Amino acid sequence: MKKLILCAICALCATATMQAKDKYDNPDTIVVSRDGTGQFRNISEAIEVCRAFMEYHKVIYIKKGTYKEKLIIPQWLTNIELCGEDRDNTIITWDDHANILLPSTGKGMGTFRTYTLKIQGSSITLKNLTVENNAARLGQAVALHTEGDRLTFVNCRFLGHQDTIYTGNAKTRLFFSNCYIEGTTDFIFGPSTAWFENCDILCKANSYITAASTPKDATYGYIFNKCRITAAPGVEKVFLGRPWRDYGYTLFMHCQLPREILPEGWHHWREEAKQTARYMEYDNYGEGAATKGRVNWSRQLTKKEAQAITLERVFSISDTWTPDYVR
Repeated sequence: MKKLILCAICALCATATMQAKDKYDNPDTIVVSRDGTGQFRNISEAIEVCRAFMEYHKVIYIKKGTYKEKLIIPQWLTNIELCGEDRDNTIITWDDHANILLPSTGKGMGTFRTYTLKIQGSSITLKNLTVENNAARLGQAVALHTEGDRLTFVNCRFLGHQDTIYTGNAKTRLFFSNCYIEGTTDFIFGPSTAWFENCDILCKANSYITAASTPKDATYGYIFNKCRITAAPGVEKVFLGRPWRDYGYTLFMHCQLPREILPEGWHHWREEAKQTARYMEYDNYGEGAATKGRVNWSRQLTKKEAQAITLERVFSISDTWTPDYVR
């Protein structure tokens, strides 16, 4: 009899544990709020309760507020959407920079540890959020660091100085729609295939917007379509990009380019990169769009070539993924 009672108690405990464990294993929205009116006060806590490799879409709704958190969405999380209540007033912020000394080594932490938000998982969406690296201009300081595939960013702001957005894995696909991005030097950089649609990009220093490191065997790298480039007061000399590695790929098409874009448009970084860099433009407008002074190792696409560059074709790397938020 005692044995039966003990088994029953164990079964009840196991059931209670399973229920507690599975409390958030469903497609219901999780609410995060600094004022305590949601299930969690911190975004990291909401991420922690999401189940690995979810087949359903899980929304983490983040109420207005400033969340000082250094966040990782790990590789085993998929189909998560981080949705802010208000783009300009739902802010994820941190302030690491590359020259902060690590106690363990006495050396600077380096660029790739400075992120505010690192996304390692795939099929992740960010919507109506601000992600910033609030460090002073003391070195590289990444706001968004991506490693996953099929990442979508809608109506988000990415704020920083040098190296604001690092697209960290080759042949991963990123889609930025109606976003605002600002920075000083190389503030969109890395090897991923990324499409920027109808985005506003602010250059805060005399420097370079992009630093693509597209691999040789990747057909596409960075594509800016119908974007608007602007410059902060006092900025006078801006390059569209320079190749961080050989075969860097960057295309601006149907974009507004201001007078602060230098006539040559592009910089080679290293002399040998002139032979491999894939730098292109098509049908841009504005005072900085004049093609007469462009470097002779960049290209102006023909209408036929430009028409062949579609979102569907660019993202047909390993499957036929098309972002849900294409407009």
